Amino acid sequence: MSNPYREIFRAPGTKGFAAAGFVARLPIAMAPIGIVTMLSQTEGGYWLAGAVAGVFTLTNAIAAPQISRLVDRHGQSRLLVPTTIIAVLAFAALMLATRLNWPSWTLFAAAFVAATMPSMPAMVRARWTEVFRDKPELNTAFAFESAADELVYIAGASLSVGLSVGLFPEAGVLVSTLFLAAGMTAFVLQRATEPKVTANETGAPHRSAIRLPAVQIVTAALVFVGAIFATAEVSTVALTKDLGQPGAASLVIGVYAIGSFVVGLIVGALNLRAPLHRQLLVALAVLLVTTLPLLLAGSVPALAAAIFLSGVAISPTFITAFGLVERRVPPEVLTEGVTWVMTGIGIGMALGAFVAGWVVDTFGARSGFWVSIVMASAALAIVALGQRILGEGRERLA
Repeated sequence: MSNPYREIFRAPGTKGFAAAGFVARLPIAMAPIGIVTMLSQTEGGYWLAGAVAGVFTLTNAIAAPQISRLVDRHGQSRLLVPTTIIAVLAFAALMLATRLNWPSWTLFAAAFVAATMPSMPAMVRARWTEVFRDKPELNTAFAFESAADELVYIAGASLSVGLSVGLFPEAGVLVSTLFLAAGMTAFVLQRATEPKVTANETGAPHRSAIRLPAVQIVTAALVFVGAIFATAEVSTVALTKDLGQPGAASLVIGVYAIGSFVVGLIVGALNLRAPLHRQLLVALAVLLVTTLPLLLAGSVPALAAAIFLSGVAISPTFITAFGLVERRVPPEVLTEGVTWVMTGIGIGMALGAFVAGWVVDTFGARSGFWVSIVMASAALAIVALGQRILGEGRERLA
């Protein structure tokens, strides 16, 4: 039996842009936590650190789809170079402001400008789509990218914190910035796999992908899926503390990501024939069902087992969601469409952390998992109601 992952990397150029894209996307996980760690050590508090990191994250969530829209119109190399240069210079200014104890407003200003950092997961998926458009290998490629995203979040955050704590406060942000510069340079230089700029049929300027009903449905659903991530992390930290083993929180959260990573690789190796909109509905139903055992966890081992189980449907959800966007969105706005989905996940993580924190403080640690159940139910309901739209052919931009 052939290895489907080996097959997708037989295509010319795929190894190069996948490797460069992995390095360039590490700042997605490293930068926010690196900012928090850097400022909490130098400023002595978490309010300012969290506020500056929040400005960066939320501004990037808003800016990334607009950058991707311009990428669809003008090409990756023309947009990724200037936006990356701006982001790198802004991160440098942020580190300098921290080191030299500049006024607080300079920290917010630098974080705001650094949010021009492009959405690398969207850029890489656009290249995979260019190589395997309308071919079964594309599902495997998206599965690989989902696994790569998991590795980024597993390794990136830990690396950033470890560098800042072990070396000097700015080390996490510094290495993150170097990864961004080096990875993006290597990525842009690979012109052979860069997606071609596609003009729409009318010749009119491209309208935003978020106007398409399918993109709206998938993005809305993944807002709630992203919220499940943050809720699980906040609730796990709180519950392990209540159980008297706060140090076990990082291990349990790691198990959560590992469950998603393993199942994602398995699903990517399968050639499922069911329509993608049905696959997404099933994945979200499994996500809801596997979230229920979290309410019963009364010990750290039981919590770890429940967390592992709850993570098994995450990667399949992402794989089918991105596959749906690729099938339903016109080629001329594909990168923007994928970026909106990524933005939905980011917004959901911010929303989930806030709601789960309030619920845990008000009702106790275990109650936080009820938020996960509510969020999973909402995501399932959105996709169930949108089945007819998601099952139609490729949409057109009116």
